[in-house]
Amino acid sequence: MMSTGPLWRGALCLPLAALLVALSAAQADDADTRTLRVFIFAGQSNMVGTHSRVVDIKRFPPFAGLDQPQPSVLFSYKLGREQMATSDGWVAMQPTGDYFGPELSFARKVAGSIAAPIAIIKVASGGTSLGEDWNPDTPGGLKLYPLALDHVRAALAALDQKKLAWRLEGFMWHQGENDMFSRDFKPAYAQNLTNFIARWRRDLQVANLRFYLGELCTKTIWGMDNRDNMYAIRTAQKAVAEADPLVEYVPTSHDAVEMDDQAGLHYHYGTLGQLEHGVNYADAYLRTIGKHTAAARPLRAWPFAKGSPVKLFVLAGHRNMEGERAFTQELKALAGHQPLADDNAKIPFKYSLGAGFKTSSGWEPLGPAGCYDTFGPELSFGRALRAELPGNIAIAKFTHSGSQINDWTPQGTSAKDCHLYASFIAFVKESMGDLEAKGHPVELAGIFYHVGENDMAFYPYRKEAANWLQATVAGSRRDLALPALKWYVSQQPPPDNEGLSRIDIVANLAAIAAADLAVLHVKAFDLGAYQEKLVITTAGIVQLGEILARSYLAAP
Repeated sequence: MMSTGPLWRGALCLPLAALLVALSAAQADDADTRTLRVFIFAGQSNMVGTHSRVVDIKRFPPFAGLDQPQPSVLFSYKLGREQMATSDGWVAMQPTGDYFGPELSFARKVAGSIAAPIAIIKVASGGTSLGEDWNPDTPGGLKLYPLALDHVRAALAALDQKKLAWRLEGFMWHQGENDMFSRDFKPAYAQNLTNFIARWRRDLQVANLRFYLGELCTKTIWGMDNRDNMYAIRTAQKAVAEADPLVEYVPTSHDAVEMDDQAGLHYHYGTLGQLEHGVNYADAYLRTIGKHTAAARPLRAWPFAKGSPVKLFVLAGHRNMEGERAFTQELKALAGHQPLADDNAKIPFKYSLGAGFKTSSGWEPLGPAGCYDTFGPELSFGRALRAELPGNIAIAKFTHSGSQINDWTPQGTSAKDCHLYASFIAFVKESMGDLEAKGHPVELAGIFYHVGENDMAFYPYRKEAANWLQATVAGSRRDLALPALKWYVSQQPPPDNEGLSRIDIVANLAAIAAADLAVLHVKAFDLGAYQEKLVITTAGIVQLGEILARSYLAAP
């Protein structure tokens, strides 16, 4: 449930006249770019922005400044439950009190990518269901469908009164966590969502209104102890998107999630996750209008002589291998490590991040390539190897920060859309095949896997983690036809509390290495202070890469 404390006023809420001046300054001469693009944001607590903190935005360099108003973007909102926080008409885009949702980063990215002005209408309420609260036919509970419809209509009428030309451009929806617990609502989610979309289009008289469905966050505790329920809702949302060309499913499960002292891995994205959540929606929208283009990072010249052998190093894992909280901007200021921010064309790099959310275009130069100006341990890993190892090296990285260790096993789980093993093995084979096609004998030097951070914080998963890892190691050796394939399994200090510590996961992983000489247990136990439980920040990620490289160089 969201906080409904006092909203920011005064300097942060600019008068409408000032907003219109700012809008006019941003408008181009072309008539179409004068039309205000209006987006609707709706859903439950992860759309509200529960557990986000405005004061923490400054901690994340790619999103600096989003704690301040965006005068050129109009914003109208109604948030909360029984006592709803409501904007005073249209205001400048800004945080809603001490919290915020995906609208802040969405607004900045879209406003900076198109010539037309934009506006956002947001209605969201935590702990609500599509089957009841948002039901357009027989609304119950908080009766959010008629409430939201009235708010949207009133906001649009206010634009008409000011003689602003506008058009509805898209509807961002993030909801489903509550329906998954209902015996009636869960199996009916696809039907209910289809009806919900149709009613909005009919009631707003916009037959071609596009909808963007945000994926439920699998990185939370619900992604582990409620996987079947979450899988049912995701499957329903994907089915709706597949059946309607104007509906897009937006992956978000790789986004950051913060820990909570009371509830472990809680159910909300938190500050960084909300900022990334908005970028995902923005990118999805920009793709539909042909405006989203990924920055090109071409490897302009192949660095190796034809016929020369190449050692291929495969990096794999979850949050810290992906580099969830390691930012390029901080790397550029890290003493002695600034050159890592530059592309290294001597080391070819191939990657699949977020299980395919972002992939390389063939082989690229080794350099920062994360989803949100982020990077992983591959940069310092490659530099350390290059300094000590003769010959050619290439790095391939496969990660999904929203996954758990059981998602990597050959057998997978009942949540079939989370199963990574087949994609991972295919990625390794493809990487080797690409090098061989260029005329190089290839040696797979090893798989460097950083064990799942979230699994260590949830007792049932921590209990099975070693068994799951062994299954993946054995399967990879079989399916890659490399029975002696080396695995370098790195581990950071696991969470330590009375309940979790009954499972000595450090000893369990050490036992695997003791019984299998081709498994090396890498204890990365001195990576500096964490700003947050489980997640290593910039300096620690650089250090982790160096530790992994040393483990290889020192191996027999």
